[in-house]
Amino acid sequence: QVQVVESGGGLVQPGGSLRLSCTASDNTLELRTIGWFRQAPGKEREGVSCMTTHDGNTYYSDSVKGRFTISRDNAKKTVYLQMNTLKPEDTAVYYCALDTYIHHGEDACLIFSYDYWGQGTQVTVSS
Repeated sequence: QVQVVESGGGLVQPGGSLRLSCTASDNTLELRTIGWFRQAPGKEREGVSCMTTHDGNTYYSDSVKGRFTISRDNAKKTVYLQMNTLKPEDTAVYYCALDTYIHHGEDACLIFSYDYWGQGTQVTVSS
């Protein structure tokens, strides 16, 4: 079974930055759609940023536009989420999601579109 592992979470002060990384145990996977989701306590899991890798099209939730950037290193089979100007409301467990299919438009950040999920990494933004 494919294992997906996130790293890079932690405690950061408001205004700070973190970079999350995500790798899959099976480096033969063709990651055609990648995404980052988050779930805050008591709230529904939501799509944060997603990408279709064949064309580089990206999606960002309104709450993170201009602050977060999704990227990937195909050679390293690693997915990144650069998070800048972090706010307390960004506090959540962040999940990496990977899929081998191309999901178009809004489907790229739909939870149901993804087959492979990481275990989550905690991001806490607090003074």
